[in-house]
Amino acid sequence: MPQQEQRQETDVRPLDGFAVGVTAARRAEELGALLRRRGAEVTHAPALRIVPLADDDQLLAATRALIDRAPDIVVATTAIGFRGWVEAAEGWGLGEPLLTTLATTEVLARGPKVRGAIRAAGLTERWSPASESMAEVLQRLLDQGVEGRRLALQLHGEPQPGFLEALRAAGAEVVEVPVYRWMPPADIAPVDRLIDATLARGVDAVTFTSAPAAASFLRRAEERALLEPLLDAFKRHVLAACVGPVTALPLQAHDVPTRQPERFRLGPLVQLLCAELPARVETLPVAGHRLEIRGRAVVLDGALRPVPPAGIALLRALARRPGWVVSRAELLRALPGAGRDEHAVETAMARLRTALGAPAVVQTVVKRGYRLALDPALDGPKYGDQGLPGRGFGSRRPPRRLRRPGGGGTS
Repeated sequence: MPQQEQRQETDVRPLDGFAVGVTAARRAEELGALLRRRGAEVTHAPALRIVPLADDDQLLAATRALIDRAPDIVVATTAIGFRGWVEAAEGWGLGEPLLTTLATTEVLARGPKVRGAIRAAGLTERWSPASESMAEVLQRLLDQGVEGRRLALQLHGEPQPGFLEALRAAGAEVVEVPVYRWMPPADIAPVDRLIDATLARGVDAVTFTSAPAAASFLRRAEERALLEPLLDAFKRHVLAACVGPVTALPLQAHDVPTRQPERFRLGPLVQLLCAELPARVETLPVAGHRLEIRGRAVVLDGALRPVPPAGIALLRALARRPGWVVSRAELLRALPGAGRDEHAVETAMARLRTALGAPAVVQTVVKRGYRLALDPALDGPKYGDQGLPGRGFGSRRPPRRLRRPGGGGTS
């Protein structure tokens, strides 16, 4: 084989073999492209849609109210929201009056992106938190005192939990500026398919970039009487990856473990997946090889090997007890839609061995079943970690020592 061709075969990208669901309505193409570039198979299921600003009567009413009576403080939370607000006002013939009003107020910017949007509009922010945290914004407002003051809060999909309540409890009058509103998607079928894929382990991770999208995804599962199975899938098998802690709140309210990057951006979210998903996969020393079972493929000795879904199901069943015999009947139950004919196991096993290119990885134990040819001679991983199929991601059991079963592999 030519050297260049060999190099390409053994190059494995971080997300090769993994499937990731994307629930974003905004910037979904950008997120999908970042994931695919790193090898992921992407399923897009927007959990929400955004009401166009120019058609939003609530935003028009809030804009007129602020022009008629200027606020003391304006809190701008997102760059796209602030720019959209100004553009929508210009479309209504209110652009100049709005900017004139904002120029007389104390403008707070949640982060650098919205700060740039404020300056691009010809305004200057008074303050911006280094942490980009709304909690820090709230604390500043409460510390300086808001009693009797009129505040305008640019929302981003839905209010921050407790933010409005805390300001009003402190005596502020708060005008909500809904620069974009979330609505259920026009086509719910992709969301249903992603829910079904999550339940069936057809995806390895689901990404969330807004709290409303996470809440909508869970709400749709509840409408289909699938909320508890979905929560269980997230707790046991599927990674819930959120762009930040606020996005994670609807999931955490149901005790779903989530992961968030340190910086609340799409790039760091993708980097998080590149680190988390491969780390959740056990490397098994089998028949002189090193085997990694991913969601859609395996990595054998550093080379990516696409494997049919039935083959992945067989490998997961065998890997629950590496080196131990698994009966044909048990393997048949693991096969998707295989019926009751154990011949389906033999057919799937033959295709699996062909896909692996290393038939000795799975041994046939006559009249008993199959087993992974575990090789204790290799310096293998610490078995019992959460990466093995069938174990919950939250499991932190101490590693157990494995021994090769005697008597031809009888368990």
